[in-house]
Amino acid sequence: MADSDQSLEEIRRVAADAVQLYSAREVSAALDRMAQAVTRAIGGDDPLLLCVLTGGLVPASELFKRLAFPVQLDYVHATRYQGTRGGSELQWRSRPSRPLEGRTVLVVDDILDEGLTLAGILAYCREQGARTVYSAVLVEKLHQRKESDLVADFVGLQVEDRYVFGCGMDYHGYWRNLPAIYAVAGD
Repeated sequence: MADSDQSLEEIRRVAADAVQLYSAREVSAALDRMAQAVTRAIGGDDPLLLCVLTGGLVPASELFKRLAFPVQLDYVHATRYQGTRGGSELQWRSRPSRPLEGRTVLVVDDILDEGLTLAGILAYCREQGARTVYSAVLVEKLHQRKESDLVADFVGLQVEDRYVFGCGMDYHGYWRNLPAIYAVAGD
C-alpha cells in the first residue's frame, strides 16, 4: 500500500514520467568496474561485506556476485530517516552479527548523498576493531550540501543533485527493484 503522502497511481506516474540517467547495461558495467577495483584492493584479505539495508540490498547483492574470492556477507540496518526527513542521530535497527575485530570490512550502500549515515556506520566498524574499513556506493550524488567530508573508496556512478531511484534507491519506498537509474521528471 502506498504511503499516505503518495497514491499508488502517483507512484506509477512518477516512474512513467522519469528520466533515465543510466541504463541497466551502464549500471552493470559500473558494478563490473567496482568489483575489479575491490578485488585489487582486498581480494587477498579475508573480507566481510556489510550490506546497508534497505537501499544497499541491490548493489551489495550485485557486487557480491561479482567478487571471485572468498568473502563473507553480513548486514547492518541503520538510518537517519524517519519517514522522508533526515535527523542528526543514527538509529540502529540491526548491527552486524559477525565480529568485526581484526577484519577487513567493505560497507556497501546504494547512494552517497550527505554522507552522515555511511560515516556513522564506518565509524562504528572502526570502533568495533575492524582492521581496515572500506566503503562502496553504487551512486555518488554531486552537490555542495554534504555534511560530512566522507569520500567513498569505490564509486560506481555519479549523478546530479536530483531525486533518483532504481537499483536499490527508492521513490517513497517504491521502485528500488528497477534495473536502471532514473530521476524524477522536473527535479
